[in-house]
Amino acid sequence: MAGLLFVMTGSPYWTLKDGTRYPTGYWAEEFAAPYRALTEAGHRVVVATPGGVVPSLDPASLRPDMAGGAETALELEGVIRSAEELRRPIRLSEARLEDYDAVYFPGGHGPMEDLWCDADAGRLLTAALASGKPLAVVCHAPAAMLATRVRGVSPFAGYRVTAFTNDEEDAVGLAARARWLLEDELKELGVLFERGEMWQPYTVVDRNLYTGQNPASSAALAQELIKALA
Repeated sequence: MAGLLFVMTGSPYWTLKDGTRYPTGYWAEEFAAPYRALTEAGHRVVVATPGGVVPSLDPASLRPDMAGGAETALELEGVIRSAEELRRPIRLSEARLEDYDAVYFPGGHGPMEDLWCDADAGRLLTAALASGKPLAVVCHAPAAMLATRVRGVSPFAGYRVTAFTNDEEDAVGLAARARWLLEDELKELGVLFERGEMWQPYTVVDRNLYTGQNPASSAALAQELIKALA
């Protein structure tokens, strides 16, 4: 049995460029699909958030039209309700990489508010990348890579990475309202940005770094993690 650290946003909103607080948090599928797959495979999960706050679920992520249907939405909700780890997260500042065999960052728009500039997230990502342990990051969670910069340089520069694309952000109506766009900032960071078809599962593996483009990629990313942990 392996131990996995799920690093999650603690923010229930994302501040847009006009100052509006857009209600958000973590995306249901990006937590629930990997959590279910990994725990059913016998692995142990611990959740960490900035300050140890209980993470907020993006309410839109359980809408049937966003979750892939009413039945799927109910399944995701059931997984989330059963996950005791979500209700007792540890402080991200107290998370020790040596206690875990792999690290996973689920997305949602929340990381665009807090993890992108969280020093603890940056230190953990840097350490995990250097350790060789599997490090998985999906959708908007690669925003946390921006917190790894030291004097403008990130250890993720030169790595092949995917994440939520500008086209997908535009399709949900938020690109024009955002202070910055994730794809643009990751390219500025120096990663080799890759993309698949909009809304379809797409994952990229580069050394011990596993990234997924969008919510639909989270289940596939979990399977990559399970293979790496076998």
